[in-house]
Amino acid sequence: MNYGRFFEDFEIGEVLKHWPGRTISETDNSWFSLLTQNQHPIHIDADYASVTQHGRNLVNGLLVLSIAIGQTVADISGRGIANLDYEKVVHAGPTFHGDTIYTTSHILGLKETSKGDRGVVYLETEVTNQRKERVMTVRRHVLIPKRNHATLGEGKLPHETES
Repeated sequence: MNYGRFFEDFEIGEVLKHWPGRTISETDNSWFSLLTQNQHPIHIDADYASVTQHGRNLVNGLLVLSIAIGQTVADISGRGIANLDYEKVVHAGPTFHGDTIYTTSHILGLKETSKGDRGVVYLETEVTNQRKERVMTVRRHVLIPKRNHATLGEGKLPHETES
């Protein structure tokens, strides 16, 4: 099974639908909010949230971002060297407990680096819920090895080697 891609495997204009989706539970949201010390009651206090504009808890936006980026790893950065930036993150709509998020990435640009053994993939990832409503978009640059990269190229990943 392949995990991640080489720089040469990407094409400008390519659309990648990542799978599977991920349903976000109340427990996921509570633990993430507490772990990151985000104690805003909109995320962790159902009584407080019941009198807000949405009438219920909102999932922490950084949890949505983290899951969305995680969903792209197998197709985008599984062989990656580094995420270079998160150029733009747009929280386009709310995510609630029980929502399932799905991601689709659009390859916007490709640029080889001066080293010649790697390149930068510029992409936008769209995050939608089970109702096909956009809840987030993320633009970022990822440094990806080429096949001729000394340590990340054609060689097999540890799990691909024969015992």
